Amino acid sequence: MTAKRSLPALLLGLTLVAGPALAGPKTEIVVQYPYGDVFNETHKRIAEAFAAEHPEIEVTFRAPYKDYEDATQRILREAVTGTGPDVTFQALNRVRALADKGVAVPLDGFIADEKTFEAEGFHKAMFDAGSIGGKVYGVPFAVSLPIAYFNLDLVKAAGGDPTALPTTWDGVLALAAKIEGVKPGVHGMVAEWPISGNWLFQALVFDNGGTMMDAGETRVAFDGEAGRQAIGTFARMVSETKTPNISGNDMRAAFAAGQVGMLLTTTAYVNALTKQIGDRFVMKTSPFPELTPGVSRLPAGGNVMMITTTDPAKRKAAWEMVKFWTGAEGGAIMVRNTGYMAPNKKAADRLADFYAKNPNQFTAVAQLAYLTNWYAFPGDNGLKITDVIKDRLQSVMDGSRAAEADAVLADMARDVRALLPAKN
Repeated sequence: MTAKRSLPALLLGLTLVAGPALAGPKTEIVVQYPYGDVFNETHKRIAEAFAAEHPEIEVTFRAPYKDYEDATQRILREAVTGTGPDVTFQALNRVRALADKGVAVPLDGFIADEKTFEAEGFHKAMFDAGSIGGKVYGVPFAVSLPIAYFNLDLVKAAGGDPTALPTTWDGVLALAAKIEGVKPGVHGMVAEWPISGNWLFQALVFDNGGTMMDAGETRVAFDGEAGRQAIGTFARMVSETKTPNISGNDMRAAFAAGQVGMLLTTTAYVNALTKQIGDRFVMKTSPFPELTPGVSRLPAGGNVMMITTTDPAKRKAAWEMVKFWTGAEGGAIMVRNTGYMAPNKKAADRLADFYAKNPNQFTAVAQLAYLTNWYAFPGDNGLKITDVIKDRLQSVMDGSRAAEADAVLADMARDVRALLPAKN
């Protein structure tokens, strides 16, 4: 063979090299997000749409964080060594921790420069969810609320009415107990209580009109009547319906396989469960039990986008990415591929027909009147407090202390108080 090439071939080679060079180098933005099983396809699709509009920016994804706790622990460690991503997706209740540590970049300057933001669907409540101390550190991408999933085939088999599903805890637990005895291997209900450590516990506390701490954050408040009702409901799941103590993944797999009558978890899994179930049985979502107007609240789950890079050029490019992901197009893509809600108003406008055709995904939207912040405890021990609450709940859900739920709650409150800042 010979290295000799024709003039036309050489010119073609120069053209192929010169084209991208004339367009200028791309700015690479490294991104990391949690829950790959939920978000991989979503981020892939949004990235494709973003690339069409912003060919000058290259989005590179790292392997997903395992979950929200892993996401926060890793970004805090990487902030020390300067090895973190340029953009990170973090839980709504971790904004406080990353803002206090100076990991996240305040976005107020970027927001102030956007003259048409409100017309593009961005609004104050959306920014408030990612704000601490009067500054915006994260823009919400995906918002979830807890809901109930029912297997209508098992509901019928247990003598329940699929057109009038129970809305109180007494009704839910009674139906679950009946489903438990329908046939061997079937569980009446499962509740993903371990999810993010204390999110579902918060949901039960807020459902009963309670709070995690008092308004001034001077004392623990979840050990009051609302908290006793909350942990008592968990104990009733164990004692009255024999709720199994298994992982969230196993709960969802068992439900999709038709082995569970009711699943209590985040709306995030609506799309995935619908696909897994196929025509195996009819699934219907229902509001979180016992919501009382004027009393109940539900913690908004989900995540925000945060910029962490210190490079000015990368920050500018990262902001373009944040706007697109949390805007009308990115939000609409996210909803169609998950079970989350889009906080952007324009994204919601694009989804009217989608919700009409997918009522199971509209259940969480119908609960928006009850939405409140996912509480984050003050101080440096926020993650430890989450672990303490989770460990104490474990002793109820594994049955070892289900009969003494009030005592577990008292122990939990004592342990949390020990981890709060001195003023508390």
